[in-house]
Amino acid sequence: MRRWLHGDRATTLVLGLVSALVLVGIAVRPDDIPINGAFLPLVVAILMLGNRALPWFATYMLGVLTVAVLLQDSWMPRTVVSVTVMYLLTLAVLVVTRRRTGGLNVARMRGESMLVDLRDRILAQGEIPTLPEPWLVESALSSAGGSGFAGDFFVATPSEHGRRIELVVVDVSGKGEAAGTRALQLSGAMGGLVGALTPDRFLPAANEYLLQRAWEEGFATAVHVSVDLGTGVFELRSAGHPPAVQRHAGSGRWEVLQAEGPVLGIVDDVAYDAYRGRLDPGDSLLLYTDGMVEEPRRDIELGIDHMMGAAESLLRGSWDGLAQRLVGVVGSPDDDRALLLVHRRP
Repeated sequence: MRRWLHGDRATTLVLGLVSALVLVGIAVRPDDIPINGAFLPLVVAILMLGNRALPWFATYMLGVLTVAVLLQDSWMPRTVVSVTVMYLLTLAVLVVTRRRTGGLNVARMRGESMLVDLRDRILAQGEIPTLPEPWLVESALSSAGGSGFAGDFFVATPSEHGRRIELVVVDVSGKGEAAGTRALQLSGAMGGLVGALTPDRFLPAANEYLLQRAWEEGFATAVHVSVDLGTGVFELRSAGHPPAVQRHAGSGRWEVLQAEGPVLGIVDDVAYDAYRGRLDPGDSLLLYTDGMVEEPRRDIELGIDHMMGAAESLLRGSWDGLAQRLVGVVGSPDDDRALLLVHRRP
């Protein structure tokens, strides 16, 4: 749009002025300035103007030609041929550019449809399966700048015939549509891997998958938690991801859970150590991406403290809907933000 305002608009104005001067010349000195003098601005317009400006200028030129025809006192065969050619050329320009812009609109609509489908497929991978009482799992996602596409996504899959739930939060490098495309591929791969492998093998397999893709921006961070729905015992593993936090219902205390491991897609043949814990009745676990806790000129530790404080103030005695409320008030709007909440009701 800006290019049109500063480029095509100026060219159109100049050519329009030249056409008007030619028209004045035809009116004042018809013997010295032939009617086909109006042909030159149209040819220049065809060579220089884009598809958005050209049909408007061609419409304007139809008016100029019509006025020029009305100003003619006498007609020679050559003049008739010239006028006919100019009219036909102008009409051809209108038809071709209209078809061209129409095709672009169709392509744009198809592209938007594909991107919406891309987003829906990523969201479907993170759809939370139905869980038995007393478990509550919620997710919330907000993309950078309100865009419909994000590099953050979730994977949620039951395992061991429903006795466990596998939950993954992933942050793919980059933002917008490019990150969304990579996120779709990675979410599909992770969705297949996480339910088929034991928890200790999942992140190494995801790391190997990313290394094989050899993307230019091919790294990602992830956190994976595997929860036993019968006992509340969980295994937590991280690949360069911000630490999960647990709220202990008995004391009301928040605890930062340190499970460290390298980023996915950088180094081959790596291991990811597990943090093992337990969610007692009333306890909760928050998994999130860096957009929730990182802001310019602020340490990530302060961001984590701020998020835990905001969660406590938003709790209001109920964990239902907390994930969405927390994403709405915490983190940077210029970054993708994702949060996964796991709560064991008392």
